[in-house]
Amino acid sequence: MTTAPNSRRVGLLFVALLLLVGVGVAPSAAQEDDGLTIGMLLVGPYNDNGWSQAHYEAGEYVVENLPGSELIYLDRVNPADRPGTTPDLLAEELLAQGADVILFTSDDMKDAATEFATNNPDVPVIHVSGDQAWEEGENYLGLENLGNVFPFVEPAKSIAGCAAALTTETGQIGYLGPLINDETRRLAAAAYLGAKYCWTEYLGNDAADLDFRVDWIGFWFNIPGVTADPTQVADNFYNSGYDVVISGLDTTEGLVQAQAAAEAGNRVFNVAYDYERACDIAPEVCLGVVVFNWRPLYLAELSAIAEGTWEPSWQWPEPNYEEFTNLDASTSFFVTGEALTPEVSEQLAQFQEELAGGLNLWAGPVNLQDGTEFVAEGEEATPQQIWYLPQLLEGMEGQSVPE
Repeated sequence: MTTAPNSRRVGLLFVALLLLVGVGVAPSAAQEDDGLTIGMLLVGPYNDNGWSQAHYEAGEYVVENLPGSELIYLDRVNPADRPGTTPDLLAEELLAQGADVILFTSDDMKDAATEFATNNPDVPVIHVSGDQAWEEGENYLGLENLGNVFPFVEPAKSIAGCAAALTTETGQIGYLGPLINDETRRLAAAAYLGAKYCWTEYLGNDAADLDFRVDWIGFWFNIPGVTADPTQVADNFYNSGYDVVISGLDTTEGLVQAQAAAEAGNRVFNVAYDYERACDIAPEVCLGVVVFNWRPLYLAELSAIAEGTWEPSWQWPEPNYEEFTNLDASTSFFVTGEALTPEVSEQLAQFQEELAGGLNLWAGPVNLQDGTEFVAEGEEATPQQIWYLPQLLEGMEGQSVPE
């Protein structure tokens, strides 16, 4: 199911005071004075049809399912929308408003989450996509109040790549990338591995004939004058023979421009990202959506905090293939779009079954973009190798590191 906004049962004066300081509030229908107040920092608008909305609706889901809980949030937490401040300072604002726990919901908030957790050792902190609580990771800190959560979304990304490979008629697939870091490299690479597998194993094509290009804009979404314009980048793909574009952005420019190109008479498609209802914007050109479903993770973590049993940990959970698109069960999945043909839908279902059965696309031989060996034949990539992928993979075009 998809959550709907909760009825507001707090006093109008309290709501007005919160809005004056720029804090959003989504109170529980059964608010209690001693309930858990959840503070959430969103990098983009709470209603962006993408990354931030997925987090916001997960917060509302927790409020619906954790009696007495309340969500307060600040959105547009990025240097362009809130110059002169930092996420840790904004977290202090939420703390002053009564937050019992702070969720930093973007990778680029990593330093701020660490700073805030260090300065507030009695406040539980959850940072999305970081590795500060991973004992086997490169940046383990062992703070007693800082945990990390991030779904193992790579299989869903591989399904996106497969859908693109099975749909393209030109053999040219574009990947609309945000900024360049370990996370974005591995997710782009996962899409490529899925595309390559289905291009060769399902269609019988030569891997060398697949053109898979990544173009980065420089941030999670468009910041005029700072990033490359994602509308222009998407148009450049569609105007130069790339008939399928996979989005890695927090926002929906890839879909919007695919719709515009289709209305101009071109056969083009897009694979959307983050939010389960993203295809609603342009269903005729949407092959599907790679979904981050934060609901189960957030409910488990925040319930433990409310109960006083929480211990910080690093979580990278795999999809629940048996209940793949169940918002109560699987932390990531792929939603098929209306633009898929029946034949491709059947092939995609078969590919999903292969992944559920143990198909490992990260098994060797796999080389990095510069030709160096990444995973030897007969071996499988370790979690550390995948998480900290240092380059794009051989066969992918585009930058591997920021300039």
